[in-house]
Amino acid sequence: MPKLLYSPPSPYSAKLRMAARHAGIEYEGLVTDTDAAPAILRDNNPLGKIPVFVPDDGPGIYDSRVIMQHFNRMTGNALFPRNAEKRTDAERLEALADGISDCLLAHVYERRARPEEKIHQPWLDLQWSKVIRALDELNANPPKLPKKIHAGHIALRATLGYLSLRFGGQWERGRSKLVRWAKRFDEAHPALAELLPK
Repeated sequence: MPKLLYSPPSPYSAKLRMAARHAGIEYEGLVTDTDAAPAILRDNNPLGKIPVFVPDDGPGIYDSRVIMQHFNRMTGNALFPRNAEKRTDAERLEALADGISDCLLAHVYERRARPEEKIHQPWLDLQWSKVIRALDELNANPPKLPKKIHAGHIALRATLGYLSLRFGGQWERGRSKLVRWAKRFDEAHPALAELLPK
């Protein structure tokens, strides 16, 4: 059976686990400590980063957007619309969600990896300003949530889940539309909500 190397708090891991469940893809999930760099991780991604999808035959697949496209091909377009314009919209939403996660992780790692006196506050402020701009745009124009969701919706929900995990109480104020969007997603897709970052 294919394997997915992941970490429960990771928004990228959550996105893929949610997408796999949505698309009916079976795999063995292996919680993976990137600091320990186990052989299965090193052998399937020389960068030593998660998530990594390890098929039964062939090399490991990484990063999360590449794996998402792989999942989409495996399932005959279960995750992205066939219509070119709608597909681009889904890919843009996924890229925006992943970009927010990139900024959040840069913020988290700055605080985690440096001693307090060496934390560079202007860098943290820059990353947070990018997050705020993106969240404000999403709150002003929340994506429609149709019955048939796509990869962009899943990526956004995973990112909002990570925000709530690491920055709960810091992003919600003034963004009631986005908070409602997440709640509506969870109500419509409770099986996917179970896999949010934790």
